[in-house]
Amino acid sequence: MKKSRNIIWTYIKIVFALTILAISINMFLGPHHIAAGGVSGLGILLEFALGFNRATVILVLNVIMLILALIFLGKKPFFKVLFGSIVFPTIVEIVPEYMITSDRLLSVIFGSAIFALGVAILYKNNSSSGGTTIPPLIFKKYFNLSPSIGLLMTDAVVVSLTLFVFGFDEFLYAILSIVITSIVMNYIETGTNRQKSIMIFSENHLAEIQTRLISEIGRTLTIIEAQGGYSQLPKEILLMVVTDQEFSKVKPLIEEIDPNAFVIVNSVAEVMGRGFTYHPIE
Repeated sequence: MKKSRNIIWTYIKIVFALTILAISINMFLGPHHIAAGGVSGLGILLEFALGFNRATVILVLNVIMLILALIFLGKKPFFKVLFGSIVFPTIVEIVPEYMITSDRLLSVIFGSAIFALGVAILYKNNSSSGGTTIPPLIFKKYFNLSPSIGLLMTDAVVVSLTLFVFGFDEFLYAILSIVITSIVMNYIETGTNRQKSIMIFSENHLAEIQTRLISEIGRTLTIIEAQGGYSQLPKEILLMVVTDQEFSKVKPLIEEIDPNAFVIVNSVAEVMGRGFTYHPIE
């Protein structure tokens, strides 16, 4: 029963992600003729150039890609993208084509960010909207070409067609859309639970800093045994992970105790575990 619920919940998330993609295309990118790669981009291009229905173009291209996946990749990749390939054009047909804002730059920024969110949700649920995600897998299998390079090549072809169908301005906006989508996806994939990792070196006040940090910040820390590179003497380093809000308290505390303390601060993409993602039942 639990497994069935998990499967149902997964497909709900996939449909939600596909709906996000359709909203991005029909309400932000499509009305401004921004074809930023993929079969959705080809759908926008062919709709404008030849009058074909956008959803029909996506469906036909997805079916072709599914056939290629079955022939060149086998059954497993085929079934993996089957659901998204069929459902996505259906949702594109259902979602109305409506221009949310007449400002093209705003549409590109928000449309690309929304598109990236939808793709990230699909990836996290091991799914895809089909289309141009399949050729890179074929290139990887037969030519040992990186999937990211293969996807870039296929998207580059679509974006290049924008130059001939719509014009130079739309071509530049399509490139901007790809850049924004890549940045947002990278941010989502590397984690949104970003914190700060702090390493503290102090010659004479390390124990006091340790005590104050535990009592006033309320987080535990780790003592790392080290050795001075010049003196060769044993040293201790405090390692602590805090939120951005907590860091604003940590910095003045260290400066108060030892102004000469050597502190290294790193931005951490994601933190998991007690105090960050784990919350015990009390």
